[in-house]
Amino acid sequence: MSAPVVQFGSTMMCPHGATVLQIPSQSVVLAGGQPVLLPQDAISIVGCPFVIGIVPHPCVVVQWTGVATQSTVQGEPPLLASSVGLCQSIDGSPQGVVIMSGVQTKVLGQ
Repeated sequence: MSAPVVQFGSTMMCPHGATVLQIPSQSVVLAGGQPVLLPQDAISIVGCPFVIGIVPHPCVVVQWTGVATQSTVQGEPPLLASSVGLCQSIDGSPQGVVIMSGVQTKVLGQ
């Protein structure tokens, strides 16, 4: 099933409200005038306030699943609006999924 591809500049947050920063690795293929994001792009989480007890346990990285299987951007599968980004702490513990909004809707991928 088709879903919109995710572009640089779409809003992403961890489940605790921290900003997910995106740094696209390519700038040739655009959607909504912005580079399409790939799962291997540098995506980090800044300022996650999550605490377990009294010990800070912030989200710091995102691991993506459900990327495109039939569409490619420069030979790589793009992120789709239906992709799931699992936020992880520094020790790799799952913290919840990325909350995404502001994804363009004209360019679709599968």
